[in-house]
Parts: sequence; C-alpha cells; structure tokens
Amino acid sequence: MSFPKNIALIHDWLVSMRGGEKVFEVLCELFPSADVFTLVHKKGSLSPSIERMNIKTSFIQHIPNAMNRYQYYLPFYPTAIERFNLDEYDLVISSSHAAAKGVRTRREALHICYCHTPMRYIWDQYEQYFGKGRASWITRSAMSLSLGYLRRWDVESAKRVNYFIANSRNVRERIQRIYHQDSQVIYPPVDVERFSVSTRDEGYYLVVSALVPYKRIDIAVEAFNQLGEKLVVIGTGAEEKRLKSLAKKNIEFLGWVGDAELQKYYASCRAIVFPGEEDFGIVPVEGMSCGKPVIAFSKGGALETVIEGKTGLFFNEQEAESLAKRIKEIVKFEFEPSQIKAHVQQFDKMIFIIDVT
Repeated sequence: MSFPKNIALIHDWLVSMRGGEKVFEVLCELFPSADVFTLVHKKGSLSPSIERMNIKTSFIQHIPNAMNRYQYYLPFYPTAIERFNLDEYDLVISSSHAAAKGVRTRREALHICYCHTPMRYIWDQYEQYFGKGRASWITRSAMSLSLGYLRRWDVESAKRVNYFIANSRNVRERIQRIYHQDSQVIYPPVDVERFSVSTRDEGYYLVVSALVPYKRIDIAVEAFNQLGEKLVVIGTGAEEKRLKSLAKKNIEFLGWVGDAELQKYYASCRAIVFPGEEDFGIVPVEGMSCGKPVIAFSKGGALETVIEGKTGLFFNEQEAESLAKRIKEIVKFEFEPSQIKAHVQQFDKMIFIIDVT
C-alpha cells in the first residue's frame, strides 16, 4: 500500500515507554518521515525510534512542572489538542486514550484513530481516579465542574475521525457504546520473539505496571500480605508511596527496570499477577511469551489473551481474597511453557504491521 508524503502522527503525551508508547513506537518505525504532535514530551524518556522524530508539543509543555503534573491539566486537553495546525497533512494517524483523536484536520485529509480506549478518566473509571480518597477535594471539585464539558467534547470530537481501530474487542464495544462508532480490531504489537521460553521458577510472583489507581495494585499488595508469598513489583507512579506503606517485607518494589532486566524477571517468576481491568494488556502477553502463566482479573482485555487453565487463571471478584484464592490454586495446575508461548504468537508485532499496512 502506498501512503501520502504528508503524514502527521498524534499521541496524547510522550513521557515514558508504556503500552501505548510501544504501539506508537511501531507507528514511528512505519512512518519515519512523519511529524509527531503531542501534548507534552519529556526528552530522553522514549525509545530511539520515537525520540528521533520531529516532535511538536502544545502550550501545556511550557507550564511549570508540566512533565510531572500534566494529568492535572486534563480540562485544558481539548483546547491544547485543537490548537495544532494540521492543514498541510493528507494523512493523520492518532494514537489516543485521552485527547489525541480530537485534533482538527482539513476536510480532505484522512484521519485514522488507533484507539486504546475512550478517555477512561471521564467514563468507566472516573471514580477510580477522582472518587473520594483517590483525589484531593480541590481536584474532585474541579473535575466535577468540567466533567460534563469533557464528556460532550469527547463524543463530539470523535466525529472528526474517519476510521477507528480498536486495540481489542473490549475497546471496540466501548467505542460503540460511547462514541456510537464502529471500529476494526487490531491487537497491539508485542515483540513476542524477543522473549525466550523459560522453565525457571525462583518462587516469586511478578507485577509489571504503572502504579496508578485503576491498575488496582493495592489488591495484589493486600493478597500477598495475607499469603506471605514473595511478590516483586516493577513500575512507578502516583500510588507508589501509598502501596509501599501498605506492603509487608515479602513485597519488593524495584521501580522501572531496563528491557534486559525485565526479561530476566519474567523468565524467573512463577506467574504474572494482573489485578486491573485493562483495555488490552501488553504485560500478560509479554509474560506468556516467556511461557509464564498469568493470574488475571476476569474482565477487560485479559479475557482475549488468557485462556483459563491453559495459559493462566482468572479471579472473578476484584478483591484481595478472590486473588489470594487463585494464587493458592495455581500450584495445582501443570502449565506447559511452550504451549503458552505458541498461544501468544497471534499477538506478534509482525501481525500488527501486516494488519495496519
């Protein structure tokens, strides 16, 4: 397929390499001459494939301490994203879980949105971010005042997209329900072949996640406090201090680690613990690429990647007791690492590249 020369890639923000950024990284590799537009960019925090791009940022970039507190400017996202001038571009590809899909394009341009989810902060997971005990009263008050406006903008700006691509059937349903738009499902790219099958088991369970409210790492901490089993947590985020204060000595927090070290932790764990409801969930696929089973909450994207009793186990109540019960039971199952690896080949990076081109 031939593509136009004038291409713009839009991403919500570029401050770390998480799941959405791994998708965006592949888009940058596919369209290396494209211009990139994003709300904020923390230089040096992304992969070389992204950092070498011509990156243009919004006015939020210039607000003091925006790199660390960009989430607090959520009410300004619509204005910031709409101010980008995209008149010269024939093809616009947005990678969106917040505001990126709301860019304005000229009438003749083609706008394709790879949607990780409609803005979770204002829809399905509003209470997890802004409920009592999750945010200060000032933040809750500000969001209460702007919630109606943000929801209306999110729905109306979806009409600017010519074609939606959903990262899972789970997100396709959400796009239909919230935006009243159809979409094609193309699973995110996971570099499955980068991971080797491992039979090592050093007796610990592994969480790899941003430490933010909707990931529900607190459930894992509480469950392992009860069990006394070893849990290793890789990741950082706003919840880190609180989670560490809750955790007993059998729970170790490592912060973020490099790719090579992360592979070692995947390869040596007993199982991956995945307690949140995700849009898709790249971490379970990476863990299964090493032949490791996953213990996941039975909602969201995990239902499309994990097979009960074959590649992992589900717990049905998003509570510590329900998770702890399945952790106790996992030793009763005999998982075959090579079969787990074979199952996730369908999510390999090359499948994504073929589908999007």
